[in-house]
Amino acid sequence: MTMRKKLGLVLVITLLINAVYAQDQGKIFPSNKTVKDYPHTGEPAMPVVKPILDVPLRDVSICMGGDKYYYLTGTLGPDFMVSNEGIRIWKSKDLKNWEPLGLVWGIDRDGTWQKQWTTKNGNKRRALWAPEIHYMKGNYYIAYCITGLGTGLLKSASGKAEGPYASVNKPDSPLTPGIDASLFQDDDGKVYFLSGRGMISQMNDDMTALVTKPVMLHTSVPDNDIEHHHPSRPCTDMYHVGFEGVYLFKRNGRYYLSCAERYYERYHCMTAESTNLMGPYSARYVSVPYAGHNNFFQDTKGNWWSTMFGNDPDAPFQKLAGIIPIEFDKDGHIKPKVN
Repeated sequence: MTMRKKLGLVLVITLLINAVYAQDQGKIFPSNKTVKDYPHTGEPAMPVVKPILDVPLRDVSICMGGDKYYYLTGTLGPDFMVSNEGIRIWKSKDLKNWEPLGLVWGIDRDGTWQKQWTTKNGNKRRALWAPEIHYMKGNYYIAYCITGLGTGLLKSASGKAEGPYASVNKPDSPLTPGIDASLFQDDDGKVYFLSGRGMISQMNDDMTALVTKPVMLHTSVPDNDIEHHHPSRPCTDMYHVGFEGVYLFKRNGRYYLSCAERYYERYHCMTAESTNLMGPYSARYVSVPYAGHNNFFQDTKGNWWSTMFGNDPDAPFQKLAGIIPIEFDKDGHIKPKVN
């Protein structure tokens, strides 16, 4: 048996063991606890953070465009979980003053498969979640998902952030099942489509299709503390980085994989690292408190930032766009930059 097969067998056995453990622990779930029932344990210090936009938003995404302007989008409210109109974008030169560019893609106006309503727990829903704007290959792309239907990818027909946008993939149908789509471009120019809690596929050169089947990115070290996982969903994978909101970037030859997690009931950004794209990744850690389902970006001066929106009562604010300065410690790990 080759070393790779042995390692694969060990991983499978460990996952099964942890699945049994999680099932047993899951007897106490769903939990009635709130963030007030848990101590603060191990989170890094946070600077003072205030909203940068007075508009109800979740899953905030910011990128710097080819014109050196910043572009912001996110899940539109106020009825976030059930329905919304589509994707709106804002533009800024200084990350402080934001100009609305309007509805750049609407479900009713521009949708095809996205127009379908689905039902969950007896309730109808049709919402576009977590639009994520990227500038790559000289154009603007928006990865997104539709509740109950799957993920998609849009490309600007004008080469400008304000669009108009149209589906990239042919045929025009969901790229993957699930939620929370994202994009990553490696140093060699290859683009990867990510979704959910760490699924990844390589795209073809013109980004119209996936050329590899989605596979799950894992850490090499399990987090077996059930209180570090979503309390109403007993975890069967102790090797994931988080349960949703995947994002990936690269710095100094190191890949940073982040996801959102209900860590002691707080919606934190968890991060793991690797020198190989496909992993395995290091043990996960709380990189940016309260910044679950975020993205990271650099400004024109090279400074790094994390987006946030606030999803629990302990967060600095609730369901509004914010940004947090970050830095990298001596070991290369992410933490908020205080003062």
